[in-house]
Amino acid sequence: MSREGERPGLRERKKQETRIALSWAAIKLAVERGLENVRVEDIAAEARVAPRTFNNYFSSKGEAIAARHLDRARLIAQELRRRPASEPLWEAVKNAVVTQLSLGEDYDNGQPDQQWQAGIRLMITEPSLLGEMLKANAIAEEELASAIAERTGTDVDRDVYPRLVSGAVGAAIRVAMDQWLRADPPVPVRPLIEDALDRLSAGLPEP
Repeated sequence: MSREGERPGLRERKKQETRIALSWAAIKLAVERGLENVRVEDIAAEARVAPRTFNNYFSSKGEAIAARHLDRARLIAQELRRRPASEPLWEAVKNAVVTQLSLGEDYDNGQPDQQWQAGIRLMITEPSLLGEMLKANAIAEEELASAIAERTGTDVDRDVYPRLVSGAVGAAIRVAMDQWLRADPPVPVRPLIEDALDRLSAGLPEP
């Protein structure tokens, strides 16, 4: 029950914190035990909430795990809307992506956080999560396309450009993250993402 006089903004922040805690708990336990060995009750206990609270936020373990990917993608779209209007589109897109991917996770360290890296690998490669990841990618690309349409004065429902750019950006991020996961020895992910987006903005010239 919320306290009398508590502002809606604070309540929303608390709800978002609970959502993030549940998603991280799902990722952590799935990495440690294997997804099939994790119950909703385990995730709720790890996040220190009641099991019924999990069901208020997610319909499945897979949705909880994919939520971190979806939330970060939505933040990229929000960041793009905040970028200065004077920035060229591709520069604004790159800055929005790098800004959000650099918040909260140690992406730029040559020795990346092992739990986060394992979580990304789980989200990308676990067959039972592919459906949720595809759903999350579709929602993310729709939201980024809307932000691109607003910035370029195009119609997201009638013009191909915003959806084309959004799909290309999503593909570039996925390829860069996959390269990061495969790198031996470890390398920073930021230059990989910047390089992928720079190649797109240049029209993907042959190497």
